[in-house]
Amino acid sequence: MSSEAMRAQVASRRLRGLVGRIARYLILVLVSLSFLLPIVWMISSSLQTMGQVYSIPPTLIPRPFRWANYPDALRYLPWLTYAYNTLVRYAVPTIIGVLLSSSLVAYGFARIRWRWRDTLFFICVATMMIPSQVTMVPLFIVYKKLGLINTFLPLVLGSFFGNPYFIFLLRQFFMTIPSELSDAARIDGCSELGMLVRIILPLAKPALAVIALFQFMGAAGDYMGPLIYLNRQENMVIAQALTEMNFGSNLSLTVNTYGYAMVISTLYSVPLIILFFLVQRTFIEGVALTGIKM
Repeated sequence: MSSEAMRAQVASRRLRGLVGRIARYLILVLVSLSFLLPIVWMISSSLQTMGQVYSIPPTLIPRPFRWANYPDALRYLPWLTYAYNTLVRYAVPTIIGVLLSSSLVAYGFARIRWRWRDTLFFICVATMMIPSQVTMVPLFIVYKKLGLINTFLPLVLGSFFGNPYFIFLLRQFFMTIPSELSDAARIDGCSELGMLVRIILPLAKPALAVIALFQFMGAAGDYMGPLIYLNRQENMVIAQALTEMNFGSNLSLTVNTYGYAMVISTLYSVPLIILFFLVQRTFIEGVALTGIKM
């Protein structure tokens, strides 16, 4: 084969590779836009008047931008109280609960050898297949007999008994940590709890960050749990308030409740999105490393 033919073949391969890369990037851009469109619509709706919100065809770019929706929405309902209930009384305690309980159980499954360990771990993971609707009514009856309805305890107590999914993630991560570290600490007289606190948990910060973020997102967006156990206005969380504002007794034809709901959703969601981009390296590292070793 002549040198000219070889150069033509190399150029053809480069051209095909370039076309393939361009096609892949175009597909990624289109998929990304499909995920970004709901966020763009949420932010756009938060700046629209009632007429623009319900206009057909839909208005993507508000004309004009109604910035007054933000102070009006914040005054429409006591959102600071609802935010306090959601974050301080619900999300933060459950994060503490799942981190404490899941790390203890996962350490026992990953680093300590005992009889029936693998069997019990299989049973623990298998409980993830039980739908929450199966346990909903029995749990409600138990908490009602204990007099805990209209308190946040039914939403928080369960987190202190471990989460099967988080236990699985932490177990996988703990098994990637070299056992020589534990052996050296054991020779120095360190207890199992001491090894967990001083060695394992500091090395498992990426996995712990993933669990904390997952739990925070789950608690912050939970609607069914507060709907079942919280019936008083002063105990309402943001998810309940948003639903009531759109479909409950506060629905009004003279108030832009949909726009107000988009305002609160924007103020609620954008910080979480920014937080994810700030910690995405730790988040992705934690997710990746939890699946390295069985």
